[in-house]
Amino acid sequence: MAINLQKGQRVDLTKGNPGLSKIMVGLGWDPVQKSGGGGGLFGGLFGGGGSGANIDCDASVIMLGANDKLQNNNDVIYFGNLKSKDGSVIHSGDNLTGDGDGDDEQVSIELGRVPGHVEKLVFVVNIYDAVKRKQHFGMIRNAFIRVVNPNSNQELIKYNLTEDYSGKTSLIVGEIYRHGNEWKFAAVGTGTTASGLSEVVRSYT
Repeated sequence: MAINLQKGQRVDLTKGNPGLSKIMVGLGWDPVQKSGGGGGLFGGLFGGGGSGANIDCDASVIMLGANDKLQNNNDVIYFGNLKSKDGSVIHSGDNLTGDGDGDDEQVSIELGRVPGHVEKLVFVVNIYDAVKRKQHFGMIRNAFIRVVNPNSNQELIKYNLTEDYSGKTSLIVGEIYRHGNEWKFAAVGTGTTASGLSEVVRSYT
């Protein structure tokens, strides 16, 4: 049974799951405009018809060292750099629309291969070209992050982001971090107005 988290909660990842060495992190979201039926609550706000460009959300992982600092630009895993140098973090690739159920983008992580200097993995979702397209996370619903044991396909953790992120163009969704010899997960859910991934990354340098 998956543990459903609220914003700010932290939970043991490996301690309660002995032998867990590989995880799959799934991130998902739905564009509000595609809700159909006149658009419901958001119909008046966004016209309900879903005109304009698709909202292209991109999931990324920032691998941080001591004091939450990025040590190398290669430690940012995103659609332009799908695999960490050591092979411990692998991104499934870009999903351009967010349509359909389930995960929109997935990241596979081999915890045992994460380099010793990496203390934390930060999961970020950005809207591609958000400023130019005048898009923000108020136009996205059902955003979530989940952690799955790929060996058993068991969902271990799920965090649904339920806040209103209107005006926010970037989300710090969650973190996986070292705690002694174990790994823990934190539900962050912080929205920022960073214009793109590079601006988020700069905040960790």
